[in-house]
Amino acid sequence: MGKTISFKRPDGKDVQGYLVEPANAGSAAAIVVIQEWWGLNDQIRGVADRLAQAGYIALVPDLYRGKSTVEAAEAHHLMSGLNFGDAASQDIRGAVQFLKGRAGKVGVTGFCMGGALTLLSLCASPEVDAGVAWYGCPPLEYIDAAKIKAPLQGHWATQDDFFPIATVDQLEEKLRTADVRFEFHRYLARHGFANETALGPRRLPGTQFDPVWAQQAWDRTFTFFARWLR
Repeated sequence: MGKTISFKRPDGKDVQGYLVEPANAGSAAAIVVIQEWWGLNDQIRGVADRLAQAGYIALVPDLYRGKSTVEAAEAHHLMSGLNFGDAASQDIRGAVQFLKGRAGKVGVTGFCMGGALTLLSLCASPEVDAGVAWYGCPPLEYIDAAKIKAPLQGHWATQDDFFPIATVDQLEEKLRTADVRFEFHRYLARHGFANETALGPRRLPGTQFDPVWAQQAWDRTFTFFARWLR
């Protein structure tokens, strides 16, 4: 459904990404989709496709420069080698700026590692009009909440072994102190509850797809983006 394109970072370097457009792209808003630690794989392309089917232009920047994996150890290695500050302020901001040339308003959403990068990108990209973070948060000292001007929605799993819900409570307090417009939703679920591949014996321990909670979270996401991007 989509295609690989190249776009410029603010520093002038080229980055590739997966771009997919709806039938009526001329009047569409746009969303940057940020990968999980697995890389730019078929699952995250499917998220972009889903957004395009809902009427949005979607772009997934290739943060790992062509690499992806299904093995947790390799995913950890790839994520550990990623400069999160550079990814947020250059790769993701470049994607936002590219989409600003095609759409009036641009949102950002990401999952797991991408959820953490969504929060960082809201601090680093003043062009972003709205953000939705899914079960991922960086160390709180890296979030300069005073720089977040766009409204934020968050989806969190209360049984998350990777991003403890207590950290989300602290994040809420930090955002509230900075007068950030945000709404957080908590689900009685495990990490990765919206990833349909987190099923069966090959799923990463500690993750579990939950179709009911996933649908509710997606419904809330589409309502949120419709409010702030249309």
